[in-house]
Amino acid sequence: MQQEKMFELADRLKALRDQKDALEAELKQVNMDIDNVDWHLANHMAETETQNFTRAGVMFCLTTKTRASALAGQKESLYDALRAQGYGDLVYETVNANSLSAFVKEQIEANDDALPSWLNGLISVFDKTTVGVRKAPK
Repeated sequence: MQQEKMFELADRLKALRDQKDALEAELKQVNMDIDNVDWHLANHMAETETQNFTRAGVMFCLTTKTRASALAGQKESLYDALRAQGYGDLVYETVNANSLSAFVKEQIEANDDALPSWLNGLISVFDKTTVGVRKAPK
């Protein structure tokens, strides 16, 4: 009976993960389709000099957004330049959560299974138990 319940939950977990993978793939495709149709519609509106129009109760407006990103290998130089010009408030430092977790695990192992004192009060550490799912070897 216990094993039957475990197998039932395992089957449900696998089905949900498979469903998630399928939905993520579908979402990726839908986003690519949206980008493609948006590009074609924007070009057609620009060619016909149509600034906006309404269809089926929805207004479509031709808009232009300026986007910027750091050149490859220039991120730190950009950050330094922004700070030097008084725009440092645009710069946000981040630490990848997975990298931080791996680093903290290493620090705990190197410190007799205790969090180093210099990290006390700066981070929270907890263990999360989950079920790994992978294809079984043949």
